[in-house]
Amino acid sequence: MIRQIALALLALLTLSPAAAQSPAAPPPPGDVRVALETDKGRIVIAVHADKAPITGGNFLKYVDQKRLDGAQFYRGVGAPDYGFVQGGAQNDPKRILPPIKHEPTTQTGLAHDDGALSMARYAPGSATGDFFIVLGKMPAMDAHPDAPGDNVGFAVFAHVVEGLDVAKAILIAPKSPTAGEGVMKGQMLESPVKIVTARRAP
Repeated sequence: MIRQIALALLALLTLSPAAAQSPAAPPPPGDVRVALETDKGRIVIAVHADKAPITGGNFLKYVDQKRLDGAQFYRGVGAPDYGFVQGGAQNDPKRILPPIKHEPTTQTGLAHDDGALSMARYAPGSATGDFFIVLGKMPAMDAHPDAPGDNVGFAVFAHVVEGLDVAKAILIAPKSPTAGEGVMKGQMLESPVKIVTARRAP
């Protein structure tokens, strides 16, 4: 059910991790802060609504309509300080909104650097309400127009500005040996982390 980004990440995680960068401190004026209160702690993100209006606007709809309240972080891939954690609506028909148009990084100028939030998807234009937080630099997830095949990458729309340690704790949490399908087997959290609330923050 949750096959998002699996194939791209198989290749990606064979690369050597790049040096981690700290997320940018104060967000620019065009950003919208959102606080994700999880049962492992608080994660505050800056949604780049000006640079990624489609993707950022979609995420804010999920927040404003409280569709992420009670959702979960359910997947962690990688090693401490390098990888990603995935969460969101998990295709729950009571939570998801219609798919959105893909906004590649070549269009937004954003990148899959440390603390970036990006949309999980199948084909381009299929993203709904699942997202992932990048830990470390993962340029392979950016759009690469000169590459063959599906080369538009994933759509970055926000960055963590507080609580990156919470995301790292989720990344290294115990995984179920049996949950998940295909390459995702062994990547699903044994105890998913609940997103208690997701709200706009000052």
